[in-house]
Amino acid sequence: MPHLLTSAASRGLKDIGWLQSHFSLSFGPYANPARSGFGLLRVFNDDFVQPGNGFGLHAHANMEIISVMLAGRMNHKDSLGYSEEVTADWVQIMSAGSGLRHEEHNIGDEEVNFLQIWIEPKLQNVTPRYQRRHFPAEKRRNQLTTIVSNEEGTAHCWISQNAKLALGYFEAGQQLTYALNPVNKGVFLFLMEGGLTVNGQTVARRESIGLWETAEVQIACTAESRFILIEAPINH
Repeated sequence: MPHLLTSAASRGLKDIGWLQSHFSLSFGPYANPARSGFGLLRVFNDDFVQPGNGFGLHAHANMEIISVMLAGRMNHKDSLGYSEEVTADWVQIMSAGSGLRHEEHNIGDEEVNFLQIWIEPKLQNVTPRYQRRHFPAEKRRNQLTTIVSNEEGTAHCWISQNAKLALGYFEAGQQLTYALNPVNKGVFLFLMEGGLTVNGQTVARRESIGLWETAEVQIACTAESRFILIEAPINH
């Protein structure tokens, strides 16, 4: 079972004062041929934004863009007419499709931390779409909670790709098994807080591990842990 472990210290970094971005996969100024995406998962950034700062109006097209809020308070405005506010445990998606523009700013008094995740879409130039859902931590303890999938519904966000994202929030000593079809699928796991062993491999805080050619992932929590698991196609 092949795997790729990315330590916290080996991630790419962009630090411009108001923004500190840690890149698990190649993005912007960080170009690493060994980490040029994980299949159709193209971008995984761990972003920190200082109060009063943010990303000005800019455009996207033909990408599934997912933001997972970990801390702070951020706004969202886009060319579809949405003007929203998100805090910790909110998840928002943009199916950029044929094109949209948006802006995001830290509108609170504390640092914002969020995960920025990009996945290539199944179809090109679809009608752009925005969606958000709330996943309170107290309702997710000791379970793996689907936050994004390719299935429409009211319990999670949905995107135009055969992928699934889930949040884990488990106490120390908890164990779980994640099953998947190993044909053309892989699992990318990023640990926000705590400690894990994943198929026997130790994963520490802010580390990620990608696994493929396996039908299941065994996860054991060596400490109270918060992580995100992404199942995505690994071949075009």
